[in-house]
Formats: sequence, C-alpha cells, structure tokens
Amino acid sequence: MKMQQIVIGILLLIVLGVPFLMSAGKKGTGHQSGMRTLIIITPHVPQIRDEFGYAFTNWHQREYGEAVSIDWRAAGGTSEIRKLLGASFKSAIKEGAEKGGYTIDADGVLTLNDGPIPFDIMLGGGSYDHGLLKKGVTVESSKTVGTTTTNLEIKVSISRPANFTQAELDELFGENAIGPQELYDPDQYWIGTALSSFGIVYNRDVFKKLGLEDPRAFEDLTAPELSGWIALADPRQSGSITTTFDSILGNEGWEHGWRTLRAMSGNTRYFTNSSTKPPIDVSQGEAAAGLAIDFYGRGQAQVIKDSGGGDRVGYADPAGAVYIDADPISIINGGPDYELAMRFVRFCLTDEAQALWQFRKDDPDNPLGPDGKPMGPKWHELRRMPVKRSMYEQYFSSFVDQVDPFEIVSDVKNPGWRAGVMVMMGCFGIDIAVDCRKAYSALNEAIASGKFSDAEIAELDALFYAFPETEVDGEMVPFTEATYRTVRNEWKKTGRQANLEIEYTAFFRENYREIVKRVKAKK
Repeated sequence: MKMQQIVIGILLLIVLGVPFLMSAGKKGTGHQSGMRTLIIITPHVPQIRDEFGYAFTNWHQREYGEAVSIDWRAAGGTSEIRKLLGASFKSAIKEGAEKGGYTIDADGVLTLNDGPIPFDIMLGGGSYDHGLLKKGVTVESSKTVGTTTTNLEIKVSISRPANFTQAELDELFGENAIGPQELYDPDQYWIGTALSSFGIVYNRDVFKKLGLEDPRAFEDLTAPELSGWIALADPRQSGSITTTFDSILGNEGWEHGWRTLRAMSGNTRYFTNSSTKPPIDVSQGEAAAGLAIDFYGRGQAQVIKDSGGGDRVGYADPAGAVYIDADPISIINGGPDYELAMRFVRFCLTDEAQALWQFRKDDPDNPLGPDGKPMGPKWHELRRMPVKRSMYEQYFSSFVDQVDPFEIVSDVKNPGWRAGVMVMMGCFGIDIAVDCRKAYSALNEAIASGKFSDAEIAELDALFYAFPETEVDGEMVPFTEATYRTVRNEWKKTGRQANLEIEYTAFFRENYREIVKRVKAKK
C-alpha cells in the first residue's frame, strides 16, 4: 500500500473514532459495551440525542424483548457529515471492489452488503442533503482476473431504501406533501421524521428600544433603524440558511427577493459559519434579529424563559412565505445492522416518538402511550414539529407550540437558485461586508436627508442593487432570472468560478464606494 493511502486511512480512522469519545448520553442512552448497538451519525443537538436514545432503547426492549444501545456520532454539521460519508464510501469501494461484497443493479448502482461502512443511520439535516446521499458518489476502480484488468466506474448510493409497504406509508403520512415539498422520498431512500420551518428570531427589547414593531416579514429586517443589528449565517457554510435565502427569492420573486437579501446584508452585524449562533446572540441582545430554523429560535426562547429572562426572545414564521421541509432519516448503505436501523426508522414514526418533538417534558397530563405512561420528552422540550398529520388531529392541544405547519406552509416551490445565493452573497455581502454596510447606511442617509433629487436617489439605488455581467462565449450576459442557468453553467467550468468571484467582488466594491463618495460630497 502506498504511503499516501496509509496516511489517508489513519486520518479517516481518527475522524471516525473521535466521536466515540463523546457518544454517551444521559442515563445510559449512549453506547453500552457488549450490547447490540445502533450507530447513528447526526448533526442533532445533545437534547435530541438524549430523548430519542432513551425512548428508543425502552421501546425496543418492550417491543422485541432485547436490550440495545445507541452509539451517537456527532461529527459536525450536515455538510461535514456528507463529506465524511462520501470519503468513507470511496475508501470502502476502492478497498473492496476486487473482493465482491456488493451487488450492482441494471443502472449500475451498487448496494453494499452489511458491514463495510461504520454507520447505520444518518439522522437529521434537510431533504436536499439526504437527496444527495441518495445520489451518492461515483468511484473509479479496477478489477483484475488473471491477466485481464477491467476498469470500473461504480455508482454508489450512500443511503439504501427502507422497507415500508405503500399501504404503511399512506397510513403514516397520508398525502406525500407539505406545500411543494415531499414528506418522504418515493423510493424510500429517506423518510421524514420531523418538519422544519425557516423564519425570524428576534429580541423584543431591542426592537422596542429602536422604536420598531416586532418583525413579521423578512423585509422587516431591511429597515434602516436595524443598521448593524442583523445576525446572519454564511450560506456557503450553512445548508439551512441557503435554503432560507432560496425560499425568500422564491416567495418574493427574483427582483424583490434579491433586494431583500442585499438590504438585509447591508444591515448585518456579522456573518457567521454557524447557524446556531444568531439565536444565541439575539437572546443576549447582541443582535436584534436573525434568520433561524424554527426549533433553534423557539428553543432559545425556551432557554431564556426557563432561566428567568421572560419572553424577550420571539420567533416568527413570516405569513405566506414559510418554507417547510422534512427533517429526514436515511439508512446507510452497507451499515452494520440494517434490521436494527429499520426498527429505529419505524420507531421514529410511532406516536410516542413523534410526541418527543412537541409535548411538554415530564408532564403527567400528557396523553398516555402504549405502555400506559404519559408520552413526551423526559428532560428537554424539543420544540420541533412532528411530520405525521395525525399528531395534529389527535394531540394538538398537548403541543407546546400551537402551530400547524400544514396550514402555514407556502405553496411556492424553492426556485433552485442556491448556487446563485452562495456565489453572489459571498461577493456582495460577505467578503466585502464592511463596504456593503457603509454603502447601505449611506443610501439610507441620502434618502432621509432631503438633499438628493429623486433622480439622484434612483442612481444611488441602482448602484447598490446592480449585478455584474458575466462573459459567456465572448458575450456579456446579465445576471437575471432568464439568464441564471447560463451564468451558473459558466461557473461550473474549471477555474471559472474563482476568477469570476474576483471580478464580481471588485464590481460590488467599486459601486459601494461610489455611493459613499457621492453621499459624503453632499454633507
């Protein structure tokens, strides 16, 4: 084996092994030596791991008469987990391609036998990310028989289908839809376990101090009074915030949506690589508002309330613009124990598991479960929305949050402009954040001053919201809804995106500085 392969193997073992040290949970919910164990890799917070680990082990003992444990692997966010799984699969296929241990279907998609991949399940993330697990990786390898070597291009899905019947799925979910989104993959490569909305977390005290009403729409975060008060995550680092920005573009339309994102960027206090940071900073008054997944926002509000901080933290799902997505579970292709993994998936769709998301913790008044005891979490109120419609029909009065996602969801499908969000927001709002903030403040100052004519304000406005053109096959192409795919395809050419990002950033910086220059000249 080459030294490079040895080094890669050692590093992979380190990455896979470190989470072992942090896998234990409350009161035996983590890995128990010598016991049949399910290995779950997840971006979920410890509170979710505690509650689901405890409830599943009790459920499995009751239903199957067998004690099991869960080895939780918390390996970072969803993007990091996908990269880890991809690397693990490529390594396993290259090592095992000559040894068999798999089957290949008519489309060339490979299914691993149990064992070579050290994870059973990925729990949590968005449907987009779990769809990428289904798509999987392509590995180039070779197989030698005698003196003949055959080059192989092997397509490997990182996930494998669950084994529900369609009748079971229909009973569990009803219609496979929440707005324009699906609740589960029709081929069962991922199954929704909860629902996530994307909205605004805000500090009521700060808004009152600034003389503003509580925000109810994304556009409210563009108010001039909020200059330096908005906390946002970097869409290049956070899949959830990319989804949120994409949904804003979908609901508000290309022109108005981009204006909202750009003005919001002009009001930022910072951009962070962690989508969990804005709700914390909002709760501490370090920021007035930010965008957040619903349970981050509501969860932080609960923490502040429980600690005696009152109701200063609020969360709002903008009316008519709420993007709601399934939070799925995927069974890992080639994991150690498919049977136990499938049992965990089935458990997640029981009423007692769904109750963990929204019931009050350790409440004797909660509805009773199959074991005759009150359902719901033991230690933590998770503040998430169940995926099963029947939970809202039967138990809605027992929910902590009186929100029915099937009623508030937007019917607008996300437009699929995620690449545009990451590239353009990086150039106009993040990498030159200081210039963006100064220009937006100057623009608002000019509007309020009364010293500029309508024509001059229109020129300043056009400078702030302008997009650069892109050279495609010798022609300059504007960045519009009609030309989006043409421009995006140009980014895919080798080395092209990096060079264009330099050009775009220079364009935005020049415009921003021109705005500041013109406003200063009239002071």
